[in-house]
Parts: sequence; C-alpha cells; structure tokens
Amino acid sequence: QVQLIESGGRLVQDGGSLRLSCAASGGTFRIYAMGWFRQAPGKEREFVGAISWSGGNTYYSDSVEGRFIISRDNAKNTVYLQMNSLKPEDTAVYYCAADRFGGGRSRLARDDEYDSWGQGTQVTVSS
Repeated sequence: QVQLIESGGRLVQDGGSLRLSCAASGGTFRIYAMGWFRQAPGKEREFVGAISWSGGNTYYSDSVEGRFIISRDNAKNTVYLQMNSLKPEDTAVYYCAADRFGGGRSRLARDDEYDSWGQGTQVTVSS
C-alpha cells in the first residue's frame, strides 16, 4: 500500500493561489489514480478532484471547476493541486488519496473507493 504525505497548506488571502503537493512512497505510484478531498470544520469530507494514473483524465467538483487544477509527475511520485482564485469557503483540511483501480468521475468522487490516505494539510483562506 502506498503512503502519502501532503504539504503546502497555509494561510492565504481571498483571491490568492496555492499549490498543494502529495508525495507517495512505498508503492507503484504510477498505477494509482489519485484524488483530492477536503473537510471543513463541522462538515463531511467532500470530493475536490481526481486524476487518472496516466494524467490523461482529470475530474473536478462543481465548486472548484475552472479554479483548481490537478496534475501529477509520476517520475517524482507526486500529485499536485493548484488552487487559484481561492475563496474563504475553500478553507478546509485537504487530503490526497490513492486508488488502485481507477475509473471514471462517479467512482473517483467516492471516498470509500480509495485505498490509502494522507494525513491532510490545512488551507485557510482569509477574507
């Protein structure tokens, strides 16, 4: 099973940008589809986006579509979440997750499909 460590979270102003990284180890990273989820205080964990093992397909939630971009570098065993035009409602702990089987958006948007999770990184957007 792959181990995941997120980084890059911090305090940022409304309208700012931030890039999160998720480094993988202990597994064959290039075969995993990767997802990003977030959880705000008092709310359930929600899907942010996902990327196929090759990077050829990406999927996003409606709330981040057009603002966030997921990419991956399989040579570096890392997946990224570029977040632009950040809003206070984007404040949450962001988690990356790995899925051995991949699939389309409907499957990758489900957190129970993922095999491994990182510990999360806090993103706070101030108004």
